[in-house]
Amino acid sequence: MSVSVDTVYQRVLAILNKEQRGYVTPQEFNLFANQAQMDLFEQYFYDINQFGRMHGNDTEFSDMLNILNEKINPFEVTAAMTYAASHWSPPSDLYRIGTLIYNNIEVERINKNEFLYINASPLLKPTNTRPIFVAGAAGYKVYGAAELTTGVTCNYIKRPATVEWDYTEALGVPTYDVTGSTNFELHASEETELVMKILELAGISTRELQVYQIAAQEEARNTQQEKS
Repeated sequence: MSVSVDTVYQRVLAILNKEQRGYVTPQEFNLFANQAQMDLFEQYFYDINQFGRMHGNDTEFSDMLNILNEKINPFEVTAAMTYAASHWSPPSDLYRIGTLIYNNIEVERINKNEFLYINASPLLKPTNTRPIFVAGAAGYKVYGAAELTTGVTCNYIKRPATVEWDYTEALGVPTYDVTGSTNFELHASEETELVMKILELAGISTRELQVYQIAAQEEARNTQQEKS
């Protein structure tokens, strides 16, 4: 379940109006919204690393690793890759690469400095049933008995779609247009965090220290509750 971009925008406007701290235009909101979404999304992976080092929770609905994985699961994708100029390129919405697959076999990732040694060893040399790949700036090179140019797919984490609060304007007043809008792809539980982060960014942009402080304090309180 995603988060309504209109709900978040209206909450941000309502809080700013209540505090008499100005107005965020749709253009500003869209910029802040996408920054906030990516900040929260990137934090998932740091939190997984942190909670992965801690003892788990036996309660089904409060184990933090389970909660974080639930938030990330919708972004896990399996898709074909494109081969061109001796390299495999992942889909354009790649955020983090996971596993490369060739003929239902996981392709082992190796470092560039290991490739010459592995390829020269009769025992370690890659085969079509034990393929390897090397990552580089241009993409991925995949080797079996020879360089593989067909049949490679990848599991990966995709980036969230770009958020947009679209609108039509009448007498200078923007009115929400659901047709051209794109909701946040984050879990529904992130609605409040998104509002707070956008308020932080709005406070920094308008140099309204109090707005930033209120939002930052609320965000810190929420984070403390999650990690306590």
